[in-house]
Amino acid sequence: MRRWGALLSLIALFVSQPAFAKDTLVIGISQFPNNFNPLIDSMLAKSYMLAFARRRITIYDANWQLTCMLCSELPSIAKGTAVYEKTASGKEGIAITYSIDPRAAWADGTPITTKDVLFTWKVGKHKLTGVADFELFRRITNIEVHDNHRFTLHVNKRTCDYAGIDNFQILPAHLDEENFKEPGEYRNRSAYETDTTNPGLWNGPYRISKVVPGSHVIYELNPYWWGKKPHFKRITVMVIENTASVTANLLAGGIDMIAGELGLTIDQALAFEKHHGDKFVFLYKPGLIYEHIDLNMDNPILKDRRVRRALVHALDREAISSQLYGGYQPVAHANVNPLDRVYNPKVPIYQFDPEKAKALLDQAGWSVMKNGIRHNAKGEALYLELMTTAGNKTRELIQQVLQSQWQQVGIGIRIRNEPPRVYFGNTVTYRKFKALAMYAWLSAPESIPRSQLHSTMIPSNENGWSGQNYPGYRNPTLDRVLDDLEVQCTEPERQQLWDKLQNIYAEELPVLPLYFRANGYILPKWLKGIKPTGHQYPTANWVEYWSVKE
Repeated sequence: MRRWGALLSLIALFVSQPAFAKDTLVIGISQFPNNFNPLIDSMLAKSYMLAFARRRITIYDANWQLTCMLCSELPSIAKGTAVYEKTASGKEGIAITYSIDPRAAWADGTPITTKDVLFTWKVGKHKLTGVADFELFRRITNIEVHDNHRFTLHVNKRTCDYAGIDNFQILPAHLDEENFKEPGEYRNRSAYETDTTNPGLWNGPYRISKVVPGSHVIYELNPYWWGKKPHFKRITVMVIENTASVTANLLAGGIDMIAGELGLTIDQALAFEKHHGDKFVFLYKPGLIYEHIDLNMDNPILKDRRVRRALVHALDREAISSQLYGGYQPVAHANVNPLDRVYNPKVPIYQFDPEKAKALLDQAGWSVMKNGIRHNAKGEALYLELMTTAGNKTRELIQQVLQSQWQQVGIGIRIRNEPPRVYFGNTVTYRKFKALAMYAWLSAPESIPRSQLHSTMIPSNENGWSGQNYPGYRNPTLDRVLDDLEVQCTEPERQQLWDKLQNIYAEELPVLPLYFRANGYILPKWLKGIKPTGHQYPTANWVEYWSVKE
C-alpha cells in the first residue's frame, strides 16, 4: 500500500504541477539550414535558428522601427554620432559611430569588442569569402577604433538608412581568425561549420549545444547573456519537412508549437484550425514576404521579354489566391508589398489573359504547335524547367497548377525539386537552375532591393558567389535608380524613385511575381510573448520575452 501511495503522490505532483513551471520548449519548422555562418548565404531557416543564439548590432522590431541590439544607441546626425565627410577620392561619405554594449559577451565568457568588429569587416570585404551582403562591407573604407567598445565606420556613400547595419553580423575573432587564413576556404573551415556547438560562437540568450543535421538543434541558456533572463532553460527546434508529420507531432505533444516563419503555409494552417481550433492559439500575420519565381536571364528563351510577359498573362494568380489561400495572400504585381509605405499603387498589372499570352508567344517566334507544345522555326520545343523546395506540399501543388495553366498556352514545364539545403545552398546560390526557381524573399520595411537587382550583385566565381541577383538581371537604368534611391532622402523625389523602380520591375519582369505571403503561427495556449513581425527578422530575435502564462 505504501508503494501505491507513493506512486499516486508522484502522479498527483505532475498532474497538479502549474503550467507556468514548464521550462522547455520544442518548436517545429520545415527546413534545416545549409550552414550556420551568419554572413554566408541567405536562408530563412538559418535566420530563424541563429536568432535564438545571436544578436545583430541593429534590427527592425515588431513595430517596424530600427533599433539597437548589440549597440547602445543608434547613430544620429543631430547627436553628432553620424557626420558627413568627404572620402579620399572626393565622394560624399559619412562617418557613423557605434558603441557596443559593454556587457556584451560571447557564451564562453569572452567580451565582444572592436577586435571582433575589425575581424568581421576583414571577412566581409574579402572578395573570396562569398558573403551574402558584400556591398555593405565593400563600402566601408576604414574602421576607426576608439576603445574596446566604441568604433566609427567610414562609409563611402551617404545612404538614407545609414544607421542600420543589420547585416554587419559580428564574428568571434578569438575563434575564427585562424580559420580565415585562406579566405577562399573560409566558407567550409569556419568554426560555425566545424565546431558549431562551441559556446564562443554565440552571443544571444541561448547557445547551440547540439546539432543533428537535418533533424534538430538544441539550445541551452547562455551563462554570459547580459539581457533579460529567458524563461525557458532549453529550446529544441525540430525540423519536420512533411506537413502531416508536423501536425501529428503537434497533436501528440512531440512539439509545442509550429513556427509561423517556417511551418505550415497559410492554407495548411487554416485547414488545421478548422479541425483543432479549440486546442491552440492561431495567429495570422501578413507581411513583407514575397513568393516569386526567379528567371534565369541567361536562358535564351527567357531573354525575350515577350515570353516573360506571356508567362504571367497565362497564370490565373487571383484564382490561386482566393481558392487556395482564402484571400489571405494577395497577388503581387511587383516586388513591393502594399503594406510598405513606399508601395506604388499604379504599378503595371498583368491580368489573366491566355489569348494575350498566346499572341505574345506567336510574336516571339513560338508559333508552331506540335502535340500541344509550341515550337519555333528551328523545330525547338518550348520547354522550361521549374524548381522549388522538395517536401513543401503547397509549393508542389502550386507547381502543378502553374504547369497546367502554362500547358494551356503551349508552354511545357518539367518539374525538378531539391531539398532546401541543396536548393538554396547550391542551386540558387550558384545560379545552377536552368530556367525557373520558385521561393520567397523576405525584406525589412523600405528595404532597397539592391542585392537582388543591381547588376553588380550577380553571383559569380569572380566575386566569390556574393550578391543575390540570382536571375543575372542587367539593366543600367535600374542600376541608376537603385544607386539614387540610397542617397535621395527627401520627398517627393524619393517616392518617385520607388515608383520608377517598381514600374521597371513590372515592365521588365526579371522575376515573375506570384503573391505576398502571410504566416500562420500555431501556439500552445500556455505560451505568451510571441509577436510576429511581418518582415525578415523572425520572432526568435526576441525569445527572451517568451514565457508561460500564469
